[in-house]
Amino acid sequence: MSINNKLTHEDTIITRMGKGFLGERVVYRGKDLHHQLKNSQWLELFAYGITGREFTENELKLLNFIWVSTSYPDKAIWPNHITALAASSRSTASLALSIGMTVCEASIYGGKPFKVGIDYFLRASNAIKSGIRLEEFIDSEILNHHTVYGYGRPLASSDERISHMISFAKKLNLASGEHLSLALSTAKYMHKTKGLSMNVAAIYSALCADLGFTADEFHQFMTPCFFAGMPPCFIEAKENPEGSFLPVRCDRISYSGIGKRSWD
Repeated sequence: MSINNKLTHEDTIITRMGKGFLGERVVYRGKDLHHQLKNSQWLELFAYGITGREFTENELKLLNFIWVSTSYPDKAIWPNHITALAASSRSTASLALSIGMTVCEASIYGGKPFKVGIDYFLRASNAIKSGIRLEEFIDSEILNHHTVYGYGRPLASSDERISHMISFAKKLNLASGEHLSLALSTAKYMHKTKGLSMNVAAIYSALCADLGFTADEFHQFMTPCFFAGMPPCFIEAKENPEGSFLPVRCDRISYSGIGKRSWD
C-alpha cells in the first residue's frame, strides 16, 4: 500500500524526519541529536531541520543577522503591539509571545511577502535563463499581480535595514549571487517606472534564494524573524499598571450612530 494512502498511517507514525527512542537516543533528520548535533547552535539546528542541509559558518552568520536585523523592540509595530496588549491584560508570556508571532503571518509584511518574494526571484531567474528580459518579466508580474513583493514599504519610503544587510553580506563574501543581483536590478526598474523603493524583504528573499532555499523553506525559516523584538515589549508592558497600554476613555470615542435604545 502506498505511503500516500492515508490508511497506511493508521495506528502508526511513519517518519523520515526523526524519532525519540526514549531512554536510548533521539534521531533528528538521520543524525543523533545528542552526539552528532550537540555542537550545533540553535539557529543552525533550526535551518538544518527545515532544509536537511548544513550551512557554512558565514552562511549561518548571514541567516542570524537576518533575524537580528528584524528584531525591533517597538510596541508600535503590530506584532509587538499585540504582545504588549496581552501583557497589559496580564496574559502569560507564552500566550503573549505566541500570538505576537502568529500575526506576523500577514499579507503586507512578514509571512506572505517573504514567501511570495523569494518565489518571484526564483521564477525570474528561470525566466531570464529561458530568454525573457527582466523588464518584461517585471511588467508581467505587475500586470498579473499588481505588485512585486519586496518593493514599496508601508509608512516609510526607505528601509534602514538594507544598507546594513548588503554591507554584512559583502563582508561575508555572500553578496555576489544571481538573485541578489536580480533584486538590485528590479529595484532600479521599479523606482524608474513606479517610483517605489526596495524594502528589506527583497534583500532577505534574494540572499536566501542564493543560499538555495525554496519558497516553502524560506517561509518556515522566517517564521520567528520578529520574535526577539517581542520580549522587551512584553516585559515593559507587564511592568506598567494593568490595562495601561494605549487605554482609551469611553468619553473620547466619537460616536455618530444610533442613539440610546431601550432593550425591552
